[in-house]
Amino acid sequence: MARFNFPTIVVTGIGVVTPIGNSKDVFWQAMMQSTSGAAPITRFDASSYDTHFACEVKDFDVQQFVSRKEAQRMDPFTHYAIASAAMALDDAGVDVERLDKERVGVMFGSGIGGMWTYHKQQEELYKRGGNPDRISPFFVPMLISNIAAGQIAIRYGFKGPNYGAVSACATSSHCIADAMMLLQRGDADMILAGGSEAVITPMGIGGFGAMRALSTLNDAPDKASRPFDKERSGFVMGEGGAVLVLETLEHAEQRGARIYAEVAGFGLTDDAYHITHPAEGGEGAARSMRLAMRDAGIEPHEIGYINAHGTSTPLNDKNETLAIKTVFGDHAYNLAVSSTKSMTGHLLGAAGAVEAAATVLALHHNTLPPTINYETPDPDCDLFYVPNKPVERSIHAAISNTFGFGGHNASLCFRKRN
Repeated sequence: MARFNFPTIVVTGIGVVTPIGNSKDVFWQAMMQSTSGAAPITRFDASSYDTHFACEVKDFDVQQFVSRKEAQRMDPFTHYAIASAAMALDDAGVDVERLDKERVGVMFGSGIGGMWTYHKQQEELYKRGGNPDRISPFFVPMLISNIAAGQIAIRYGFKGPNYGAVSACATSSHCIADAMMLLQRGDADMILAGGSEAVITPMGIGGFGAMRALSTLNDAPDKASRPFDKERSGFVMGEGGAVLVLETLEHAEQRGARIYAEVAGFGLTDDAYHITHPAEGGEGAARSMRLAMRDAGIEPHEIGYINAHGTSTPLNDKNETLAIKTVFGDHAYNLAVSSTKSMTGHLLGAAGAVEAAATVLALHHNTLPPTINYETPDPDCDLFYVPNKPVERSIHAAISNTFGFGGHNASLCFRKRN
C-alpha cells in the first residue's frame, strides 16, 4: 500500500534534446531503430585523448528557441534546458498565458553545469596573459548549474518553486522526485522537471578518461556502449536534456490534458560506501527500488520493466543486476530490463530525465526500448535485457533507475492510468 493519501501526479508533456533525436518523436523512433548516437568528437580535437568519441547532440539549432544574443549569454547546457522545456510545454498542450504562473514551478538540475563556459573563459584569460578584465560579466550566470531552472522561469514567467538538485548522475531523477513532493504538498499545480548536461569538453573527456571510466573503443564508437555485455569496458559520454511536465491529476483533467502515465512513487537512498564505486551487491540500489514501490503502493510482481542505470561499466552493471535479483526474486527473470544508455550514451545529470522520458514512452507505446550491442552474455548479468531490438509488451508499471558518484541512488516508479 502507498504510504500516504496524496493527490495523484501525472506526466502530460515530454521534451528532449538527445544524441539520437532532438524531439520526443524522433528520440522514440531512434530507439525503436536501435540507433547509436556515438561518433568521433567534433567539439574539439580529441586525437591526443584516450577516448576520441562521444554521443554528441547533432543538428541542434538553439535559435529555434532563443535569439542569437540570448544564446550567446547561455552555456550549451542551458540551451538544451530551454529547448526541452519549450517542447515539453508544447507537447503538453499548455497555453502558458492561461496558467496561474504563481502555481507553476521548475525543478531542473545539472550534474556539472557550464563546463564549456568555464573552459572558454579560462582559455581567454590565459590567452590575454592573465588579465581578469577579459572575463565576461556573464561568466558566473552562465556557469552555475541552477541557472537553467532560472532561465526557464524567466522565459515563461513561472513564479512557483524553482531550484535545481545536484547529485551527479541522479540529479534529474531527484528533480522529478522533488517536483512530485511539491505537487503532493499543494505548493504548485504544475512543475517542469528535468535536467541537462554539456560536458563533452577537453576537461570533461579528459577528467572521466583519467578515472578510466570511459570506453576507449575508438575503432568502433557505435559498439562502445554495451551495458550488461561481457565485453563492456566503460561508458560513453553523452549530452542533452529533458523535461517532463508534471501536474496534479485534477489540474490536468481540468484543462483536458492528455496523460502519458502516473508518477507513482520514488525511492531515494545513499550507499555511504565509496565516492565512485557502488555498494557491494547493489545494496543501496535495492533499497531505492523497494522504497519506490512502497511509495507507489505497488508489489514487485506488478513491475514489468526497468530502465536500468546500466552504464556499461563492469561494476555498475553487475551490482545493478544483483540489486534487481535481490528485490524481485524469481520475478527478476520475468520482467524486462534495458539500458537506453547503449544508444544515448551517459548524459550524467540529464540521464534521469531522459531515461524517465523513455520509460514513460515505453508504458505509453506498449513497447520496450532495447539494450543495443548486447552480443556476449555475462554470467554475472543473466536477466532479460531486451537485447538489440525493441520488444512489444504491455506493462502496467515500470521503474527508472539512476545512481550517481557519491553513492546517490534514485528510483522512479511510473504506471499507466488505464
